[in-house]
Amino acid sequence: MTADPSSPADAAATAATGSTAAPATEHRNQERNGERNEERAPSAGGVLGRDHRALTLGIVSVVSLIAFEASAVNTAMPVAARALDGIGLYAFAFSAFFTASLFAMALAGVWSDRRGPLAPLFSGIAAFGAGLLVAGGAQNMGMFVAGRGVQGLGGGLAVVSLYVVVGRGYPERLRPSVMASFSAAWVVPVIVGPLVAGTITEQVGWRWVFLSIPVLILLPLAVMLPALRKLPRTVPGPDGGFRRILGSRRCLLALAVAVGASLLQYAGQHIGWSALLPAAVGLALLAPAIVRLLPPGTFRAGRGLPAVVLMRGLAAGALVAAESFIPLLLVSQRGLSTTLAGLSLTGGGLTWALGSYVQSRPGLERHRERLMGLGMALLATAIVLVPLVLIDGVPVWIVAAAWTIGGFGMGLNISSGGVLLLKLSRLEEAGSNSSSLQMSDALGNVTFVGVSGVLFVAFGGGSTAAAGAASTASAVSHPAAFLAVFAAMAVVAATGAAVATRLRPRAG
Repeated sequence: MTADPSSPADAAATAATGSTAAPATEHRNQERNGERNEERAPSAGGVLGRDHRALTLGIVSVVSLIAFEASAVNTAMPVAARALDGIGLYAFAFSAFFTASLFAMALAGVWSDRRGPLAPLFSGIAAFGAGLLVAGGAQNMGMFVAGRGVQGLGGGLAVVSLYVVVGRGYPERLRPSVMASFSAAWVVPVIVGPLVAGTITEQVGWRWVFLSIPVLILLPLAVMLPALRKLPRTVPGPDGGFRRILGSRRCLLALAVAVGASLLQYAGQHIGWSALLPAAVGLALLAPAIVRLLPPGTFRAGRGLPAVVLMRGLAAGALVAAESFIPLLLVSQRGLSTTLAGLSLTGGGLTWALGSYVQSRPGLERHRERLMGLGMALLATAIVLVPLVLIDGVPVWIVAAAWTIGGFGMGLNISSGGVLLLKLSRLEEAGSNSSSLQMSDALGNVTFVGVSGVLFVAFGGGSTAAAGAASTASAVSHPAAFLAVFAAMAVVAATGAAVATRLRPRAG
């Protein structure tokens, strides 16, 4: 689904990515005073007013491009892997994107804080396009996986930089609407992406799915450039050189996280004694590094910023882990076609945009923390409803109905989380804290998808995964595997709802 922001400011200058309540409060007061003056000016307008129209359209174009790539490439991926005789490396085509983006998210945060968001944003867009060209022209699966890694670098740089642009380019009163536009930008690509990609793959060839997307990059570049040039400039300090940025403590920690995650993914796909060493090394790299990358207190749900970052990981992880098993559930247990099983998730994308729009209403600003808690409660409810389809006589449309509820909850939660993070961040820490939010998102995905996979196999679902849609007989005897996955993810979502009580910083 979505990608997101996490980038820690360099710890050589500050202790961590979080900001204390007092400085954040002082900064917000100053910002609000500036906004009051801005609101008196007739040129202020909304996100599509003359002051912000070009920037808003550029942001929507970039997010739409990333969304279209995600849906289109996922559709073409199986055909590409078979054509390159690389089914054995199929999972690495996805994990290469993820692990590269983990490092890029941290790099983008440090880079944005020290030199401003323009350089990492345009570098990210360029790398994203270059990765698509490499993958589209790949002659073997190794080259294809490398191209996906370059795409991940570009995507991680671009997404985090966009959050920093929002923090610098819009007053606080407009940020909820901008965050809503992030979600709205996913709606059309998610609906038309698979159809377009499927048609191109069947009629022209899978390579053109990858090779045609870079052409679309020219539009957001042309639209955004004039508006981006008007943003406040960041004067590089003594640590603003690119070598110093790459060698910063935050970037080195992020590199350790990416390498550690890669080793753990490798070990997970090579079960046996030979996997123990890479698994141990991967865990030794990943665990201590991620604790230092996220704001202090994140894993104990510290009030304010740490709780926001933690909730993001819980929300994203619970949704993606549960959603990954829904098509398999419907195909193997109820005999639906792959197309119909995939369409059951479409409503969630639409209501996600609706929820994001609702949270952007000015009258709901003072209820933002409650909206996030409500969103997690709705997600937990949706996940609980899905496995009811295992009961004979329960209509299959209950899954689609449940996912519309979950999508609305995610729209309330995810967009509000981005708004709240910027509100709690000092201007000079917006890049770092945005990166932390995105990194929590990515880590939630990999952690809870991995946990779900372990539970699925432990409760007898291995035969389901092996047989797939071709043989449902073996799958029918293991409904407990699906129940285990959805029960665990419902608990994760409910935990997120409890964390919502700690989103508001202590007074004073």
